[in-house]
Amino acid sequence: MKEQSCSDAVNGVEVGKLKETIQAIRETPSLADFKFRITNEWQGAGLNKTTVRASSGAGQVFQERDGKFTMEADEPKILLSGDKAANPVEHLLHALVSCVTTSAVYHAAARGIQVDAVESSLEGDLDLHGFLGLDPNVPKGFKSITMIVRVTGNLSEEQKLEVVQRGCEFSPVYNMVSKGVPITVELSK
Repeated sequence: MKEQSCSDAVNGVEVGKLKETIQAIRETPSLADFKFRITNEWQGAGLNKTTVRASSGAGQVFQERDGKFTMEADEPKILLSGDKAANPVEHLLHALVSCVTTSAVYHAAARGIQVDAVESSLEGDLDLHGFLGLDPNVPKGFKSITMIVRVTGNLSEEQKLEVVQRGCEFSPVYNMVSKGVPITVELSK
């Protein structure tokens, strides 16, 4: 069982503060608007370095995040790079599963459902015919993603299923991956 930091915490989430946040957003909808920023710099071959920049939300700027986190992405040697970091599609799988897990745990906490553990495994099927431009009918990205989730705790099978379903339903990354999101690409001057 995960250690709880305060008396109203469920799954490590301070439910009282979560409810205060929900109420504050109901009263002032603009508090819900967040902007996350990163910069990326190519390092050579398939290697890229990304730096998290100051984000904003709830009417404030989080300057302390500027430069605090960096991430690298590379390709394995079989894909002609140095294999110095997870590749971009592995980062996408990580973003997907971590967002679904966080969403599941937060929504379970809001409903008073104690979860002891959530473990997942993901597989994404990708065919290089699309990326290499060899077949226009083959997607350039994943053809499919399979996520297997294990939820443990004193829950019925129905509750476990509900926890996972709510995780998918409310996960921003799951929503973006499954439904797509408009992307604007501009050339810097």
